[in-house]
Amino acid sequence: MQTGIRCMLMRGGTSKGAYFLADDLPRDPAARDALILGAMGSPDPRQIDGVGGAHPLTSKVAVVGRSSEPGIDVDFLFGQVLLNEARVDTTPNCGNILSGVGPFAIERGLVAAQDPVTRVKVRTINTGTIAELAVETPGGRVRYDGDARIDGVPGTAAPIAIDFLDAAGSVCGALLPTGNAVDHVAGVDVTLIDNGMPVVVLEAAAVGRTGHEPRDQLDKDLELKKRLEEIRLAAGPLMNLGDVAAKVVPKMCLVAAPAAGGHIATRSFIPHECHAAIGVFAAVSVATAAVLPGSRANRAARIPEGRTKTLSVEHPTGEFTVRLEVGGTPQAPVVERAGLLRTARLLFDGTVFVPERALAAAPARAA
Repeated sequence: MQTGIRCMLMRGGTSKGAYFLADDLPRDPAARDALILGAMGSPDPRQIDGVGGAHPLTSKVAVVGRSSEPGIDVDFLFGQVLLNEARVDTTPNCGNILSGVGPFAIERGLVAAQDPVTRVKVRTINTGTIAELAVETPGGRVRYDGDARIDGVPGTAAPIAIDFLDAAGSVCGALLPTGNAVDHVAGVDVTLIDNGMPVVVLEAAAVGRTGHEPRDQLDKDLELKKRLEEIRLAAGPLMNLGDVAAKVVPKMCLVAAPAAGGHIATRSFIPHECHAAIGVFAAVSVATAAVLPGSRANRAARIPEGRTKTLSVEHPTGEFTVRLEVGGTPQAPVVERAGLLRTARLLFDGTVFVPERALAAAPARAA
């Protein structure tokens, strides 16, 4: 016997995941996660018995429903489905999967489409972050084709503009959890920051790297990974995250001077694998750090002038553009608003089947 659940597979930014209506899933978190694990095929590094993509960037889910919060259209719960554990981590945000929430909400009738653009205000349940997505809907239908290009995705698609309204400190409780632009952690100077994603920012030179190495080289660098994990574990409590040994946050990000015409170069770890690009919220957090005097990112960055700053964050497969509205003073800048451009595409809409044995076995192991 199997249980069938409505599901959409969508590419959101440079990630891919399964999107579910909250009303189609059990309300009990353990039962919900058991169903998700069965649908995705975890735990199994290949996820051969499910629809997961056998990689952290393609083993993600979105649970979306109408919001009861005034002024908010939909609530979005993000889940990172682990490959080697029977666990769904709902601690972090994911801005890439977020970019598909607007189209999904319109396709499922949670939000009425407008002509030519539909604005969808989304609350991320994981952290309380509020974002507004502008989805092109000419004639009242979601448009997926277009001329917008993002590095890490082949071809072009319709643009989805995302503005984050209150991401600062959404996970750690403050933009700078320690109150400092720089802290000495596990023998190295770092910046601990959370503008939607907790990130430990450190100069690549501090761990004997250039910050321009190819992704595959860094991913095989076991000595570097061991050192980064040592720093990450020490940083967790300082960021109000407690013991992070079993968590996917904070992310680790090596920074260096730009080398391809951008404003800062990055090599991001998520957290135990080098990212082929950089996550949405990680890019926002690093760009935010770049404009803060004294931070490790600021030391490496080339910062544009003006109140509205468009920063190109270089990564192994291209760049990621972040737009910041910066107030305050040059000595004490305040990031008032962060925005960026993503794309998304509906890949499949149908029914995913979950074996009854998965539902019976997984709840005791699910988080």
